[in-house]
Amino acid sequence: MQTIQSINLIATDPKIRSGRPFVVGTTITVADVAIVKIFHAQGADDIAAWFDISLPQVYAALAYYYEHKAEIDADIRERDRIAVEMKENRVGSQHVEYL
Repeated sequence: MQTIQSINLIATDPKIRSGRPFVVGTTITVADVAIVKIFHAQGADDIAAWFDISLPQVYAALAYYYEHKAEIDADIRERDRIAVEMKENRVGSQHVEYL
């Protein structure tokens, strides 16, 4: 008889990072790890050092990412769109517009 084992290193909680999947014991989201892997071209050891997490946590986050890639990619695109919009609207800018 087969027994399926699970590694409980990824969680969701509506009170943490708006309910996005995160590495247990941190507030680092799966998307954060994926962004460093994909856009910064970092390997697992470098990602672990970047976030000060363990290799099992990195691999769990990446496994979760690839299992839910479409959903997490959509979230990354939406967060990027919001950041661009906020920058264009100078949200949080304390500089006075002179012209």
